[in-house]
Amino acid sequence: MNRIEFLKNSFVATGALVAGSSMSSMAADEPAKSSFAGKTFNLDYAPHQGMFENNAGKSFLDQIQYMYDQGFRSIEDNGYLGRSAEEQTKIGDLLAKLGMRMGVFVVDGGDNWKVSLTTGKKEFKDKFVDTCKRSVEAAKRCNAKWLTVVPGFYERHLPYGNQFANVIDAMRAGAEIFEPHGLVMVLETLSDTPELFLQQTHETYAVCKAVQSPSCKILYDIYHMQKTEGQLIVNMDRCWDEIAYIQIGDNPGRKEPTTGEINYKNLFKHIHGKGYKGVMGMEHGNSLKGKEGELRVIQAYRETDNFLS
Repeated sequence: MNRIEFLKNSFVATGALVAGSSMSSMAADEPAKSSFAGKTFNLDYAPHQGMFENNAGKSFLDQIQYMYDQGFRSIEDNGYLGRSAEEQTKIGDLLAKLGMRMGVFVVDGGDNWKVSLTTGKKEFKDKFVDTCKRSVEAAKRCNAKWLTVVPGFYERHLPYGNQFANVIDAMRAGAEIFEPHGLVMVLETLSDTPELFLQQTHETYAVCKAVQSPSCKILYDIYHMQKTEGQLIVNMDRCWDEIAYIQIGDNPGRKEPTTGEINYKNLFKHIHGKGYKGVMGMEHGNSLKGKEGELRVIQAYRETDNFLS
């Protein structure tokens, strides 16, 4: 049996072949018939632009429709703030029509990936505040609730305590803007470079506790935290009261669940058991190229989301 036939038969056996795919040939363009087409998941997973473009087409709006047809009920769009107001509105209108949620988009005025808010300099804080204000208007167009914030890199010429205080001051300024609108900035703890100020969950937890605002919470990215600290369930439980948003990616490779070392089925079961009702952002790539790879992503979520049986 060749690989295509193996994957095809595996999909049929688990009842997870999705709409827009062909049961007779995974490479065909004919729509599939399946009891799982449109069936929602136990958790609210959110794909992003480009993840299914081979099956759905280049248009982001068409991709959103395709995501809905496969059972997804949220999206996330990191670069949403950089889109035109017209495009933002079109995305928001389609989400509203389909009854889907917008996950995070990034609050980035250009200073996220450099030394900025840790310095305490007025120029960086003012730019951050201005970007937060622009983000409020953008969020209204798609009924967004969560917005990713990255405080930037360490300022190596200042003691850690001073940097911590500067970040708290900036986050309080952001929270004051978001609170009246019911928006939540979620601080992302990252593993991309050791220069990032927030690298472990307990650090972000401390910032949120110091800011003391319902508009300042944690974005827990499972991929990044597996790399920097491990003990995913233990660390999530320790900081659970401040976690408002979760993102997904297996390690190594940052691809879909089942491709790396993380036991996602068990992790999803734990998160579901804690009563989490938020969005689970699919912030990862596809392990396989083309239509086959896109179908494999959906199948991986069907497999790992099957934790109640």
